[in-house]
Amino acid sequence: MFDKESYYLVQEKRHGKEKQKLFQNAHVAIAGLGGLGSHVAVMLARLGVGTLTLVDFDVVDETNIHRQHYDLADIGKEKTQALKEQLMRVNPYATYNCYTTKVVPENVVTLFENAQIICEAFDKADQKAMLVEAVLTQLPQAYLVGGNGMADIKSANLMKVQKAMKQYYICGDGVSDVADSCLFAPRVVLCAAMQATQIMRLILKEEMV
Repeated sequence: MFDKESYYLVQEKRHGKEKQKLFQNAHVAIAGLGGLGSHVAVMLARLGVGTLTLVDFDVVDETNIHRQHYDLADIGKEKTQALKEQLMRVNPYATYNCYTTKVVPENVVTLFENAQIICEAFDKADQKAMLVEAVLTQLPQAYLVGGNGMADIKSANLMKVQKAMKQYYICGDGVSDVADSCLFAPRVVLCAAMQATQIMRLILKEEMV
């Protein structure tokens, strides 16, 4: 197994020294560790993001396996625990702050105040709206990257990243709704990859105009 110095030397050779330093110094929080958040976390860990704050109140169950980054052995575990175990196998040298709790307006600052970027990865529209309002009003200095519209089997070409506000980006097709159709792994993971890409660009100071 690589030691820490060797691990990051390989990362530097792949990403470049300046970019890798930005990744290592970054702190990203992920609210919701389901189909979006679990995949986003793994991608950011592979980039070498130095600190990930992971928040979810739920446990892994059999209905999660078809689209979330867990396997059958994780059923019954808290999502924070199961995901951290995976991330430690990918990048054991990052810092993982895990909170098994439900996000509410009253704890948004406590959970996320030290993060540069917050990933909104909730399933339900009311949860998404709550987090967006709370972050934009209570943590205006943070970037927020959300997901909206990844259900159904429509073309991947319909999905995109939009800059909704100065600090707020939305990924997805903006139309499809889980209430009207099923969530399929390819489109969910695609939306997660778009979120992870936008987070990567923000870390590297490549903002959309």
